[in-house]
Amino acid sequence: MCPTLPAFRLLHIVGLLIPLALLAACAPLPPRNPLATWVPSPNHDIRRPVLIVLHYTQQQSVQQSLDTLRSSNSMGPVSAHYLIGADGHIYQLVPDQWRAWQAGPGRWGTITDLNSASIGIELDNDGATPFAQPQIDGLLRLLADLTTRLRIPPTQIIGHEDLAPGRKDDPGPLFPWQQLAAAGYGR
Repeated sequence: MCPTLPAFRLLHIVGLLIPLALLAACAPLPPRNPLATWVPSPNHDIRRPVLIVLHYTQQQSVQQSLDTLRSSNSMGPVSAHYLIGADGHIYQLVPDQWRAWQAGPGRWGTITDLNSASIGIELDNDGATPFAQPQIDGLLRLLADLTTRLRIPPTQIIGHEDLAPGRKDDPGPLFPWQQLAAAGYGR
């Protein structure tokens, strides 16, 4: 006997809700200190970055850059939130609310722990080649999303060279800062 249409819909909905409830039960709880009594407050949110730092990879391919950003370079482990290929494809490697290891020592105003305060975007570029227009178009799309969604002021887009002058030179002299400025990003 075939169930009626309303009964079938109810069975279908219940069939969808049970796996969702099981998945929710597996969701991790926020970290709690076992020495303290947990009395949760609703007055909180995730840490928000206030700055976006642009880099070039100084490597020869997206795959080489992906491999490095998921392992280490000669200085140790390194990562970034995003990598943009020359074709404009955007890769995300670290969630926006997590800290990536991309800025290193430096300072921007009063901020000295740049990794904790910023989103890192790597552009797949060797530093000696002009940046491809599709890559810059992808960057502009990503900047529009990040500045809106994370409420980062558009003036807070800087180069790695800005926070570590003398130590870093990326995204370098070939980076089209004028194009970013025309779109409303940077200083």
